[in-house]
Amino acid sequence: MQKRRLRQPSFSGKAVRKIQLMKKQAVLSVILLILSAVIAIGSQSFLSPCVHGDGTHAACHWAGQTLLGLSCVLGALAALSLCVSRARLGVYLSALPVCVMGILTPGTLIDLCRMSTMRCRMVMQPAMIILFSAALLCALIGAIFSARK
Repeated sequence: MQKRRLRQPSFSGKAVRKIQLMKKQAVLSVILLILSAVIAIGSQSFLSPCVHGDGTHAACHWAGQTLLGLSCVLGALAALSLCVSRARLGVYLSALPVCVMGILTPGTLIDLCRMSTMRCRMVMQPAMIILFSAALLCALIGAIFSARK
């Protein structure tokens, strides 16, 4: 009795490229999700704005709260791009203004403390600008990959 060999499914070059593109988009979505988690956790802990001993809040506190909200929106968009593959271009394009708002929030849209030695100016502002810029880059690359289909 001869054993029959099962044929391996052969993919065309176009199908292989599509699979590779989907993997790249999934990786970008995961990176965007991780960045949004770091921003959310960081804005409330290790990258938090100034803490006043008497319990009052300065303007930088509200910048931190706004960054938390923006990171939650960014995380929701990243999770949506992982779940819905047909709408990835729209999701990445909608993440772009969220990232721009995150870059502009500390110091431009919401004032920070006046002294340049305060924690909000030395730690929070540069870290959030770097993190949201990285997220902006991921969203832009994801939009370009999605538009190339």
